[in-house]
Amino acid sequence: MTTKIALITGANKGIGFETARQLGAQGVIVLAGARDEERGRAAERALRDGGADAHFVQLDVTDDKSVQRAAEWIEAEYGRLDILVNNAGTASVARRGAAPSQTPLDDMRAVYEVNVFGVVAVTNAMLPLLRRAAAARIVNVSSEAGSISSQSDPASPLRQMMPASAQYPSSKAALNMLTAMYAKELQDTPIKVNAANPGYTATDFNGHRGFRSGRRPARWRGRRWARPLPRRNGTRGGR
Repeated sequence: MTTKIALITGANKGIGFETARQLGAQGVIVLAGARDEERGRAAERALRDGGADAHFVQLDVTDDKSVQRAAEWIEAEYGRLDILVNNAGTASVARRGAAPSQTPLDDMRAVYEVNVFGVVAVTNAMLPLLRRAAAARIVNVSSEAGSISSQSDPASPLRQMMPASAQYPSSKAALNMLTAMYAKELQDTPIKVNAANPGYTATDFNGHRGFRSGRRPARWRGRRWARPLPRRNGTRGGR
């Protein structure tokens, strides 16, 4: 059986790191994408110490040249890609909460650069490599925060728990639609496109306030992503 190759963006910490760790434990070659080299190298060492065949890939999803260099490196080293996990994300680059009516446009744009445009940039750059795999998978890490129905329902726990904000929820709603549109484009290919909702997970992303362990959602996704993939396309996941 051919060893699978997976690229995870934002793999130096949190859900991205745990996903990389668990995929590596299943024998998948893990390409740990990270913007910062020092943190990326540290993640690479930690993953290898755990037995994974892991390799740091410098990858800033907001930098077209960085994305292209990563794609060229993967092509030169492996010639293909089996799994792409678009995990890199942010809630607010400025790290300040604000109601939609008070949202700074520069922060809104910065969040979309990572959560939306970065996904498009990385996916488009990696698609030629994914097409070379027998049956590749693209997984976009989304959030129930992007669910219009949940955010609009007065009885929804999400609506009651989460204050009104513009950047993160709207970016994840956009990501959900992107997932559906890539799946539609690729429906006659062996590539399967999904969105995954890890839930409110305790990571650096939210100051470890989440009520789920980082290992539980990553373990669920890790098993699914590493399985042999059917040749028919479909979408599933993030609401």
